[in-house]
Amino acid sequence: MRPSLRNTLLAAGSAVLLSAPLSAEPKRPECIAPAAPGGGFDLTCKLAQSALVEAKLLEKPMRVTYMPGGVGAVAYNTIVAQRPADPGTLTAFSSGSLLNLAQGKFGRFDENAVKWLAAVGTSYGAIAVRADSPYQTLADLAAAIKANPEKVVIGSGGTVGSQDWMQTALIAKAVGVDPRQLRYVAMEGGGEIATALLGGHIQVASTDISDSMPHVESGGIRILAVLSDKRLDEPAMAAIPTAREQGYDVVWPVIRGYYLGPKVSDADYAWWKDSFDRLLASEDFARLRDQRELFPFAMTGPELQAHVSKEVARYRELAREFGLTQ
Repeated sequence: MRPSLRNTLLAAGSAVLLSAPLSAEPKRPECIAPAAPGGGFDLTCKLAQSALVEAKLLEKPMRVTYMPGGVGAVAYNTIVAQRPADPGTLTAFSSGSLLNLAQGKFGRFDENAVKWLAAVGTSYGAIAVRADSPYQTLADLAAAIKANPEKVVIGSGGTVGSQDWMQTALIAKAVGVDPRQLRYVAMEGGGEIATALLGGHIQVASTDISDSMPHVESGGIRILAVLSDKRLDEPAMAAIPTAREQGYDVVWPVIRGYYLGPKVSDADYAWWKDSFDRLLASEDFARLRDQRELFPFAMTGPELQAHVSKEVARYRELAREFGLTQ
């Protein structure tokens, strides 16, 4: 590099550092999982908990706290209204959170009420049954739904219009059944859904592949279909068929990430963003992400904000199509 150009760049870099001082590591970092333990939000928080310490970006592991209610609504409202400037509190979100926002399920607050920080991976929706279920394929389940939609008890995270509801609603629509005829049991997250399925309280789980794999590997649950565009390239998942290959063109990616309160300072936000940018570029983080059955999806800062806005707009259209909103 030529000396004059190098000096110019160094001077510019110094000016940026002087004008935007970096914040310090948060004193009491916390990740809120807005559901009961054991589901996808729990997984998302524990991924950050492990990765930030392993990368020496945090001195001690952040604590994980659980705030179920409204599949994210209680946590969202708490952060916006009661803890808007807390620099150390991340809250986990998923595509389901954005779908709920699109339908106004988070109350008076919309997608612009928080600072979207980082998306760190993606999973996919899944339709699961207990290992001894009579439904061997997605076609078996679809036939049962078509014959008598009120007879099949489906567990989902959230009520009508939730992400899990939408997954089976799309399958019902494909076989000519009004999704509002389906019989749902609303639950708080993947952990509760898996417990209910294993206990025989529901017959089908509309859930997430990442939540389900520990139970698949232990032999308690079978996946009838993963809602990805193609089979997933993981040894434990490679044999699981997609809905699409079984004749149902339903694809549902589940992005996972974090947001901060709306009044968190620019300096504190920049510290977190820089930390996640470093994580997402590292092979060590990729290993931790893979261990949690998540697939690559990396986005932070303004890029994530734009993506959230786009997805919420898309979900609003989908909600109108199903008659969930005006």
